[in-house]
Amino acid sequence: MRKIFFLLAVSILSVSVYAQEAREYIIVSGAPALMEWEKFKDQPRDIWWGNFIRAARVRIQQIQKEQGNDAAITWFVYRPGYVRRAQRQDRNDLLGNITSVRDTYGIKLVWFSTTQELVDYLNAGQPRDRVKIANFEIYSHSNCAAFMFDYSNEIDAASKVWWHEKDLHQIHRGIFARDAFIKSWGCHTGESFSKKWRAATGTRMIGAVGKTNYANGHLRGWVPALNPKGRWTR
Repeated sequence: MRKIFFLLAVSILSVSVYAQEAREYIIVSGAPALMEWEKFKDQPRDIWWGNFIRAARVRIQQIQKEQGNDAAITWFVYRPGYVRRAQRQDRNDLLGNITSVRDTYGIKLVWFSTTQELVDYLNAGQPRDRVKIANFEIYSHSNCAAFMFDYSNEIDAASKVWWHEKDLHQIHRGIFARDAFIKSWGCHTGESFSKKWRAATGTRMIGAVGKTNYANGHLRGWVPALNPKGRWTR
């Protein structure tokens, strides 16, 4: 009988601590390609500059609808890529457009220019013993082994700022909530990166087997789609 009461007390305590745990929702947007590199390709990428921005904006709206407007949402955006896109192609205030999303939804916007800045924030941007990451999603170009935050933005069909699966050991264990929702909206992540992510963090990342498609996003509510024969996996 004492053992039953003890186990019940531990269970209640665990639920209580879990319920009081502060939670942060993190979204990452990489940068679009430039048409000077893409215009001669059969399937040019990012004809519209806002693929990774609008999809993230819609997700921000969803989180606030589900968790309330006071949910702690942090949005990372790869700034140099949007500066280049604005100066060399769109001739528009893209940074201002992105900042307006922050102001409209009252979220925290963090511009980043190196992958280490993102990793450092994941590990210690909040006191992770008290503020766990409940949601982590990435909208960016990627291949099976890496996210490429500036793919075809500074160099044709290449990247200078990436997050490779071999570097995932830099992430501290225990920073994610037990029920954290983690997903890559980039291409091919489920073919390798997701497995390395689980080994490094102990959490599961949903990733695509095959390519994802951001074209004609307005027809799907701006949610990226899988290409034919593709599938999601953990």
